[in-house]
Amino acid sequence: MALIDSHKGGENGLFIQKRAGLVKYYRGGKPYQESSRSTKETDAKRLLRLREGQVAEGKFPGLQVDRIRFEELVEDFKTDYRMNGRKSLSRATRSIGHLQGFFERMRVVDITSGRIKEYVVLRQEQKAANATINRELSALKRMFSLLAKFQNRTV
Repeated sequence: MALIDSHKGGENGLFIQKRAGLVKYYRGGKPYQESSRSTKETDAKRLLRLREGQVAEGKFPGLQVDRIRFEELVEDFKTDYRMNGRKSLSRATRSIGHLQGFFERMRVVDITSGRIKEYVVLRQEQKAANATINRELSALKRMFSLLAKFQNRTV
């Protein structure tokens, strides 16, 4: 089995296992492994370089972010509203209802600007007022802000 080692020394070491398309790297002494979802060596190298850059910049969120679903964002959002005693919880709940109809069961990484534009077009076709759509998008933005703020969810 051929290995390509790009070990930088210290705690962070990286290598590719060519045959399986597996990328293994270290962050803070903890090993991470993930599939490049391809058997091509170039795809694995691209993913390795991406992760290596994220680790070096301190921007690697971990693999858990890829598994977070929209429903988890909604729960965190509602908890934040209750925790801070916001009076607009009922309005936020209505916004969430419309968002859930579109983004339900979606992974957070799959919610892209293109999908958000599709949502806006759908809501406009449903004759929703622009102000209403803006409130719904504000709720979505807050969900992502909470995710970024509390990225390490399992403490």
